[in-house]
Amino acid sequence: MTGFVVLGKDDGGPDVADGKKSSPTAKPSESESSPIANPRGGEEAAPTVPGWKVVTNPKWGTQFDVPGDWEVAGTGVIAGVEDVKDPAGAPAAGFSAPAYYKSEWCEDDSDKDGKKETTRLAGVGTKGAQGAKSTDEAARIEAGNWAWAAYAQEEPKDKLKIGEAEPYTTESGLSGSVARAGATGLSHKNKCDTDGKSIAFSFKNGKGEYATWVLYGAAGVDDELPDTTIQKILSTVRLVEGTS
Repeated sequence: MTGFVVLGKDDGGPDVADGKKSSPTAKPSESESSPIANPRGGEEAAPTVPGWKVVTNPKWGTQFDVPGDWEVAGTGVIAGVEDVKDPAGAPAAGFSAPAYYKSEWCEDDSDKDGKKETTRLAGVGTKGAQGAKSTDEAARIEAGNWAWAAYAQEEPKDKLKIGEAEPYTTESGLSGSVARAGATGLSHKNKCDTDGKSIAFSFKNGKGEYATWVLYGAAGVDDELPDTTIQKILSTVRLVEGTS
């Protein structure tokens, strides 16, 4: 597969990477943009799953829940996976208002520069998809883009598999398309390198704009995020008035 691009521009500008070096199992970098008022988000909002945490994205007017042991970043955070072939560290994929599972899951100094890099076990966020012609198209592109960007940038193209988009409706009644992708049989050159997986759910928000929720994670490891948890997180995606 070729030609994976980020469809949208989150928060009115390009997806942001902070210039850190990246291994083939690329670690998303973060940039804190200007704080955004969040009248119904974060700790002030009630999760739909008892004991979970709410993740709000004011830009796209969305919320979803994650388990209580996840780390929820601020609404002004934009996270991106760097293009390993770009000297300037341009992003290969990005989303905003992210949350992470086991953000320091693995540490390694893969480039031998004396500084350890941390690899997260999983991450999730929301982004725009204004260039999409349909939710099917947006979901397949983002699922493939994230599995490739986070795990398979320096691997043969046939290591990436993208499933067909399927209709999906969340518990709140939000309808759209969901697609999954996987990067398997990778070379694992460094300590923290793993196979990877991703899932993307694309829909129209309250403004009628295409938006996409994306979750990515390591695959084939002992503490891999189970599909049951992924599906439960996905089921909580909802639109929120007053945040878009």
